[in-house]
Amino acid sequence: MSGYILCQTKKAEIPYYIENISTNVYSLEELCYYFYHNLYLVDETILNERLCVWFQEELDLPKLAAKLRTLFVRNFSIEEFLYPVFKEINYLTYEEMKNLNMQIQKLSEESPLLREKCKGDALVESGMYVHAIQVYQKLLKEDDLETVREGFTESVCHNLGCAYSYLFQMEKAVECFQKAYEGSRSRESLIAYLLAFGVTKTPEEYQNLVGRLGVEKEILKEIKAKLTEFGKKPEIPADSENVDKMLENLTRDYHRSTGS
Repeated sequence: MSGYILCQTKKAEIPYYIENISTNVYSLEELCYYFYHNLYLVDETILNERLCVWFQEELDLPKLAAKLRTLFVRNFSIEEFLYPVFKEINYLTYEEMKNLNMQIQKLSEESPLLREKCKGDALVESGMYVHAIQVYQKLLKEDDLETVREGFTESVCHNLGCAYSYLFQMEKAVECFQKAYEGSRSRESLIAYLLAFGVTKTPEEYQNLVGRLGVEKEILKEIKAKLTEFGKKPEIPADSENVDKMLENLTRDYHRSTGS
């Protein structure tokens, strides 16, 4: 989680662990920042008794904790939980509160299946690829995805392929992109399919696929340009004087992205 956050309240000695993005927060301001920018990731893994205990014991906010605990005896809306938290430090400006209200209204009008896909997309944006893959895989087991909108299944397959590719699981990515293309026949899905196939298979296999699909020359030129551009990207130089730190950062990023 990035961004400059000026803390008005006590900073916790023991952080609150946000499971969805494998991140610790130490202040109410950091938590509010997460809530405001990640509405699709605000769920029962964070809105629970454990958070109330953290408010009470680490941030010395027993009144806020007590107020939120009263919600757990019934079904409550997301705004019923979030508004008291924001109000505790007047975190939002008037315009930000209006924007939040619009986002929550939009959320309430969306189907549960669409919200789940948006949750997966938000996890990808946060680099939590394994968690995103789990969300997409669960979605694809549903029988009524197309009730959301036409082509919804293919969009889930495409995004699942992207998540696999970010983890360099290219064989699985190819399978997902293939399903997305066969369902949508869109230009975007074709390019993603061919790119993933091209870096995974042999040149002969790639050319055979291009021939079977009858791919237009314009698309082939675009794919070639993308592969050339990718090949020119410079490698990140290793700092020989600080290798331990670099390995520590790489290890942390790996565990964060895989949720391990």
